[in-house]
Amino acid sequence: MSYLLIKWLHVLSATVLVGTGFGSAFYKWMSDRSADIGTIARIAHFVVIADWVFTTPAVVLQPLTGILLVRRSGYPLSHGWLACALLLYLVAGLCWIPVVFLQYRMRRLARAALAAGSALTPEYARCARAWFWLGVPAFASMIAIYGLMVIKP
Repeated sequence: MSYLLIKWLHVLSATVLVGTGFGSAFYKWMSDRSADIGTIARIAHFVVIADWVFTTPAVVLQPLTGILLVRRSGYPLSHGWLACALLLYLVAGLCWIPVVFLQYRMRRLARAALAAGSALTPEYARCARAWFWLGVPAFASMIAIYGLMVIKP
């Protein structure tokens, strides 16, 4: 596989990863603010689908293409900006894993509230807060990784 193809896949998967993450977070956060149970349930459903269709493949491609690029570039993984990027990717991943489970739980809770014609439970609010606050370091890490990929200090 050529270096430029690997680089293109790396940049594309980074864009999909961050773009889908920001987009899903925005729509989920806005739907939660609407207090419309039907909207919240639908968006929660689509956020779970987006994670499987877009985010998960990008999460897998990022380290694979990154390692291939590093090998072809001759940088050691311990090189300053690379080590920092890997650490930040680990931080983002450690935040993302519980977020996935929270999204499933919130989807289930929203569907149950919609089916019962009731309000969302306090558990949903707790999950949404945890989901939001786990997203902050995850997104900050991804933005920092973008900077490191471009600047390579």
